[in-house]
This record gives sequence, C-alpha cells and structure tokens, in this order.
Amino acid sequence: SLALANRIVVSPMCQYSADDGRATAWHWAHLGNLACSGAGLLFVEATAVAREGRITPGCLGLYSEANASALAPVVAMVREIAPVKLAIQLAHAGRKASHWAPWDGPGLVPAERGGWPRIAPAAVPFNAEPAAQAMTLADIARVRADFVLAARRAVALGFDAIELHMAHGYLMHSIQSPLSNHRADARGGKGRVSFLHETAQAGRAAGPSSIAGGARITGSDWVDGGLTVDDAIALSGALKDLGLAFVCVSSGGNSLAQKIPVGPGYQVPLAAAVKSATGIGPR
Repeated sequence: SLALANRIVVSPMCQYSADDGRATAWHWAHLGNLACSGAGLLFVEATAVAREGRITPGCLGLYSEANASALAPVVAMVREIAPVKLAIQLAHAGRKASHWAPWDGPGLVPAERGGWPRIAPAAVPFNAEPAAQAMTLADIARVRADFVLAARRAVALGFDAIELHMAHGYLMHSIQSPLSNHRADARGGKGRVSFLHETAQAGRAAGPSSIAGGARITGSDWVDGGLTVDDAIALSGALKDLGLAFVCVSSGGNSLAQKIPVGPGYQVPLAAAVKSATGIGPR
C-alpha cells in the first residue's frame, strides 16, 4: 500500500550523535538535507528498541517517550520540507552493544564510563572482547516486547515504513546464525529463527496495513557452517507470509572468519535469489 515516487532509497546510516537515544540538532541537519535529495524513501538510522540495545552511547533510540518526543519534531520537519516517504529501522545491537563511537576509539565502553551489560543468544564472543551474557527465556520475551513497543511508537510518530534489523551481527542475526547461537533449548537448533518470526509477526500487528513492514536480513555469513542464501530465502518467504512487504538483503558481520568477495554489486546475486524465489518486495 506504500507508493514511492521512484526506486531511490536512502539507507539507514548510524550517526552516533544522539543524547541517551534522543535526536539532537545534528539529526535535524542530517535528515533535513537527505529529505531534499529527491529520493523516494528515506530511512532514519538504526534506532535502538532498548537502552542496552544501542551500539554506542550516541545511538538513536525509541525506548522511551522522551526519545519519541525528541524525534517527533524532526519527523514533522521532514514532512514540511519534502514529499519523501519516511522509514525507520528498529534494532538491538546484542553482543555488539556498548561500544565507543568510531571517533572515540575502538572497544567496549567500560562500566565506569557508562558502559552497560550486553546480551546475546549464547556466551559466544565476537572477537577478543569478553563474551556477552547468554539470554534467558525472560530476556528473549522482554526484547520481543521492546521491539513491539518501539514499533508502536514509530506508528504514532507517523512513519510510512518500519524495518526490523536482522543483519550485521546484531541481536536478531546472532540469534538466527548457528555461528553465534549455541543454545540447547527451543531457541537454538531448528528453533533459531523462531524469535525473528515472532518479532516480525508482533511488530506487523502493532501498526495498520498502510504502514509497510520490512526487514534487513542476512544473505550469507560468508563462513562455512554459517547462514547461506537458502536461509535468506526461507526467512524472506516466512516474513512475506507474516505480512512484511520488503527485505533488504545484506550479508556478513557476524564472524571475523568471514571471507567476503567484496566488489561492485557483490550482494546483488543474494538479493536476486531471494526475489526470484519469494517474490517479496516492490513490483
């Protein structure tokens, strides 16, 4: 039900310039500039559904009413200056959370400097840093509820589309991938993808059909034994059945062992395979 003026989409780009999840003057300048680009659809950056789900202390959030109140006038500004459709990407960083912004140096933010505990499907480290805490079943239920609440806030703000971030090694990707999900319960093994299905279904139900729902997904882990394009096809088909209208097919970011064949259009075959097999996306 969402018609775009053209097929040009401005992807979500992390800005690391929020104040406890709240949009700042930087977001007015950044999004106002991009709104005037002539693109058909503009994405607001990855927006954390929980305070502990931020990648850095400066990441945007929708985990509080204060966050929503700060973002509301930015949305209103975009509506006033340009006809571009507006989307938001909802995310939880998982084991990649609590890191410094790029210009503040690499590594985790220590607790004494405001860092926070990280969660993941299993205590499997991404790199030489300490492993994140393995999620309990209660943690899983809470994070799913966080996504739904953030989606409702996005609906109330008047976004035209909402995308769930299921890629780049963040929480939902790490839950789906066998490289990072070593759970022995129903949320591991063949049940790894269940959290993604449930969150997409609940998020879709949080808003009217006039708002397009979608997901950024993983086309490949680029590691033997990891996710492949077949997993992307299966996930996309399920998401389509659950009412999502589009997927953005990305790849990598969940293992340092990845071997990515970087080059012009290297991810296009992954997206083409998903499109061919499922038909999801714009007609």
